[in-house]
Amino acid sequence: MYAALRMRRRLRRDEAEITVVEPQPYMTYQPFLAEAASGAIDPRHVVVPLRRALRGCTVVTGEVTGLDHAARLARAATPATRSTGAPDLEIPYDLLVLAPGAVSRTLPVPGLAEHGIGFTTVGEAVGLRNHVLEQLDIASSTRDPAIREAALTFVFVGGGYAGVEALAELEDMARHATRYYHNVTPDDLRWVLVEAAGRILPEVDPALGRYTLSELRGRNVEVRLSTRLESFADRIVVLSDGSRFAARTLVWTAGVRPAPVLAGTGLPRDARGRVRCDTFLRIAGTGGAWAAGDCAAVPDLTRPGETCAPNAQHAVRQARTLGDNVVAHLRGEPQAEYRHAHTGAAASLGLHKGVAQLLGRRVTGRPAWLLHRAYHLGRMPTLDRKARVLADWLLAGLSGREVVSLGSLEHPRAEFEAAMGRAPAAPPRHSGPPEPPEPPARPGG
Repeated sequence: MYAALRMRRRLRRDEAEITVVEPQPYMTYQPFLAEAASGAIDPRHVVVPLRRALRGCTVVTGEVTGLDHAARLARAATPATRSTGAPDLEIPYDLLVLAPGAVSRTLPVPGLAEHGIGFTTVGEAVGLRNHVLEQLDIASSTRDPAIREAALTFVFVGGGYAGVEALAELEDMARHATRYYHNVTPDDLRWVLVEAAGRILPEVDPALGRYTLSELRGRNVEVRLSTRLESFADRIVVLSDGSRFAARTLVWTAGVRPAPVLAGTGLPRDARGRVRCDTFLRIAGTGGAWAAGDCAAVPDLTRPGETCAPNAQHAVRQARTLGDNVVAHLRGEPQAEYRHAHTGAAASLGLHKGVAQLLGRRVTGRPAWLLHRAYHLGRMPTLDRKARVLADWLLAGLSGREVVSLGSLEHPRAEFEAAMGRAPAAPPRHSGPPEPPEPPARPGG
């Protein structure tokens, strides 16, 4: 989206046609997912409608299924072709920009596919929020101590930005929500963060990582470093340190991998599956093609021998350079290398809490939280979305976080099917959660 915006603004009318193919008709601003999950921001406000933002461009809602760059032809499955069984849409092109991003990097852990929850899309963020609040309802309405304990145990795997921010924001929200339950207290909640490395937040200064570790543990979050998830079969968490306990919530934030569509393009890729690029963001050994973002292995000129990390800062900056280089290519002008200056990093740890690194200085607590919000509000695309996010923050500050679970939205036809005398695919959650099956007994207890 950023690359298309850059080209649209710089190109003269009729100089080129820009077509954007994307499975979703919006762009998700990933740094705000945690706040969308916690209710601090309306989920609709962390996405940018492509057709509204990219006026003057052709937006095709669909997923690229094949790419023949030699023939300059892309094939895409659209809602129309899938619903009618028609052949994939063929889209001819002259120049190619690849920026499909990344998906969750999963491992063959027993039970993960059946019971794990991802955290890369706005749908997953909303679903996770509803799920956490539903667990409070289950714990409040059951008399079985084993079911209650499992419902109030929340496990996050992965100690990077996504995992730490998601856990911190949801822990903050759940602790706030317990004031509305007569028999659930903050001390009843159990939060566990599992990280295979020896530290969390590897993207920031080690001192800030240690501060974050201390902050989380001070909130009774169990942080298990140098520990791996070995199994989640039957919703029993088994860790490499020998721990074993029941949990109804496991959030997987253990890294990402390049989008699978790259495997069928025939373009050169590195060992991690990313498209190999040069410093001009051109796909190596390929004419008329550029790539940026999490899917691209771009040499980092500030760290010789390394490639740019897959994060939002690089993606946005690369997109601008890429857009300029495509325009330069069309006009026969010299292209520019992608070079960045690292100004810092910031992470939210819940309401009024955070860590930040700005121009070599460490900032913690409320100032860091304000820096995090100010930085990302400034980077949020379009003035309309900035205003909506700011309004959400102001309203949340005046009235507090929302603690309503709208899990029934995930099964909108359930009520109608029940009225028609058919067994609904899933019971309407707002009428009260079903009593879940009792988890297997824990060893020694």
